Amino acid sequence: MNRVIISFLFFIGIAVSSCTTSKSVVSQNADLSKYEYASIINNDIYHIPAQLMEYEIQLFDAIEGSRLKLVNDMRINELTSAQQSKLLMVKYGIDVSEEETIVTVNFIDYLTSRPIASCRGAYTTLGLSVHADIRGAIKRVAKQIAETFPK
Repeated sequence: MNRVIISFLFFIGIAVSSCTTSKSVVSQNADLSKYEYASIINNDIYHIPAQLMEYEIQLFDAIEGSRLKLVNDMRINELTSAQQSKLLMVKYGIDVSEEETIVTVNFIDYLTSRPIASCRGAYTTLGLSVHADIRGAIKRVAKQIAETFPK
């Protein structure tokens, strides 16, 4: 009997976690193939709490898993005009709720400030583990980024 209950709860958990939506939205007129560089916008990067640093690392890894090369925001002025025209600014956010955790990574054209693409990863363990939810959402957004900007 216990085995049946555990199996039932396991399948319910899988069903609910599969209901979360991970997706990417790309601007209709955007030519994603022209972009080669990305620079992360985050004013709090050097003031981030230590316990959140592991997620910051995973987000950087997610972008590096695509064809985009990361450029430090302090070095953008060292890029040529041609390189700056291939640069995307990256802004990310994490929204944690009881229902699910959502990680959104937005890509903005450096020269025009026009939003080009938005990748979203969502995950839930039904409130059992916030850390597992965040890790799962980051993995899903990493997959969306890799599909949006393939190598």
